Amino acid sequence: MTRSQASGKVWMSAAKGAVLPLATLMVVMFMMVPVPALLLDIGFITNIMISLAVLMVALNAAKPLDFSSFPTVLLFATLLRLALNVASTRVVLVDGHTGADAAGHVIESFGNLLIGGDYVVGIFVFAILMIINLVVITKGAGRVSEVSARFTLDAMPGKQMAIDADLNAGLMTPEEAKRRRAEIATEADFYGSMDGASKFVKGDAIAGILILVINIVGGIVLGLVSHGLTLSEAASTYIILAIGDALVAQVPALLLSIAAASIVTRVTSEHDLSGQIASQFGAGKAWLPVAAILGFLGILPGMPHMIILPAAALCAFIAWKLNKAAKAKKNAPAPQPEPVNPAHIEWEDVSDGAVLGLEIGYGLIGMVDERKGAPLMTRITGIRRQLSRELGFVVPMVRVKDNLALEPNAYRITIAGVVVGEDEIWPEDLLALDSGALEGEVPGRACKDPTFGLDAVWIAQDKRSEAVVCGYTVVDPATVVATHLNQLIAMNAAEMFGLDEARKLLDALKDNAPQLVDGLTPALLSLAQISAVCRSLLMEGIALKDFRRICEAMIDAARPDYSHEQLVEAVRQRIGSLIIQGLVPVKMPLPVITLDGDLEALLAQAMRVAGDAKHPIEPALAGRIVEAVTQAARPIMGQARNFAIVTSPMARRALARLFKPHLPETPVLSFLEIPDGKPVEVVAVVGGEQRAMPRHDPLPGTMPAPRERVA
Repeated sequence: MTRSQASGKVWMSAAKGAVLPLATLMVVMFMMVPVPALLLDIGFITNIMISLAVLMVALNAAKPLDFSSFPTVLLFATLLRLALNVASTRVVLVDGHTGADAAGHVIESFGNLLIGGDYVVGIFVFAILMIINLVVITKGAGRVSEVSARFTLDAMPGKQMAIDADLNAGLMTPEEAKRRRAEIATEADFYGSMDGASKFVKGDAIAGILILVINIVGGIVLGLVSHGLTLSEAASTYIILAIGDALVAQVPALLLSIAAASIVTRVTSEHDLSGQIASQFGAGKAWLPVAAILGFLGILPGMPHMIILPAAALCAFIAWKLNKAAKAKKNAPAPQPEPVNPAHIEWEDVSDGAVLGLEIGYGLIGMVDERKGAPLMTRITGIRRQLSRELGFVVPMVRVKDNLALEPNAYRITIAGVVVGEDEIWPEDLLALDSGALEGEVPGRACKDPTFGLDAVWIAQDKRSEAVVCGYTVVDPATVVATHLNQLIAMNAAEMFGLDEARKLLDALKDNAPQLVDGLTPALLSLAQISAVCRSLLMEGIALKDFRRICEAMIDAARPDYSHEQLVEAVRQRIGSLIIQGLVPVKMPLPVITLDGDLEALLAQAMRVAGDAKHPIEPALAGRIVEAVTQAARPIMGQARNFAIVTSPMARRALARLFKPHLPETPVLSFLEIPDGKPVEVVAVVGGEQRAMPRHDPLPGTMPAPRERVA
């Protein structure tokens, strides 16, 4: 772009911005300064042109918000019309004695058109137009605006809650939710403005009546007193001018009233008003009764047969054409898909962009069929909503598709393209889980629960009561798949978190804590580093619900010389209370399994020797540690209690990797992650000699003796 082109665009933009201020100043000038008749003619034609344009835009709007500037446009159009009325009244009263064209040819033409040679008829016709505008159209539009504004404001909280629910369920993106919130706010502002703008039209109609009376009475008085006209001459001249002036102003007012009424009475549709009416009057069965009734009226004695019967025939013809078109559309062959070019390959054929996927065999299609209630889809939506709240970010949508390569009753769960779980269910049966305290057995198909690996049996639905009496926990097939999906999503949450999710969390936090976000990124950490820290936390079961606290911890822990692992460990130490509160209530002690001091020293030496090795512990020693900790954990796991493995900060990361395959739901903490004052209960110490020590210790830095010894 050259400099001249850029300068031209700047001047054009400035000119556009100056149009409205200049027009407003001109309106004020019309009210204050005498205006020549030619300029009045131009102003009146401009007023009619603007009113017609406003009416056309209102009729072609698909929904009211498509013409959201209408209240403001109505205000300025009303001001222009009133300014022209003031200017024309001055001309009528000052120069009206010179003839009917004293105020311009537009006023004279409109006056002669309406009066038609009879003053009384002209006055009555104008009065009827004013009644139509003021009492019918304006009053009705004002009432509709008032009710619409009230209902729209009352419905705003519900609409906002619906948007939040859809956002939490992952049915829309944050950008889409922000756009819909802005649309709701604009809608409320629009109807509130229309409620007030309707008063402009009403006041304008009343002002038109008063101006008409002033022009007639004042003109006749001035003609008799100041200009020496007879009563007949004064009436002839000033009534034409007064009615022409009022009519040339009220015709645009009537157009704007119709536009306002059409806007506020619109129902949102994909068509404009003409298309909406045509589509709803396009049923032939609606026109047949009209033709029959008109035909009956047309054969009655005394009726105008030559008018009614052709109208009946026209309605019958319309009904016949509409019915014929409807039948042709119904019998039209379905459009044939374009033949597939075997040499043409789409991107969709190469990869599937869905992060979460559920593939089902053809025997399970009924579980996702909307005609049967789609029980599985309902459960999946509930799971996503619940997990999104627990994890702190929106879980992606699950793409469900059938896979003919699977067994009929098989399903497969994929995360980021990797198969993480698969099993087989029977959609017409129920799964009875062994609760561990059975008082009988129910015949069925023995299996293992896909989620927890419990002994279970598939039974017929009529055996539900019998299974419950025997002590089984009975669940339906949709719940089985949904529970399995819930467990796998929770275990693999880090695989669903990336740069986009980190950006959305930061954007949401910036609305409430802008300085915190600005101080974190990009000054201290990049978006990639923040995303990596969040993924590491999710890998170890730490949710991002309190993202603000996590960001504050990142700011405190960030150091230029820190590696990613060191940064994650420093962040964990600062959010220890968040980690602990997910394990036990505030007032309860935290059950822990610790390592003996000699074993800790051995592990510390291995860390120093191995450096950054992923698995620095010698395999034989690692196997003995895992076996000992697993044996120590069995009693507390049997009590269904949460516990943690506590070790030194240096060995925490290596032990977390070591125990992940064997105790995936057990957190591995360092001493520094346990808040000061949090009581702990040591249930076992792995390695070393047994010592008698107190059971509870409120200080995390010193570990008390165990209740159980495991070598």
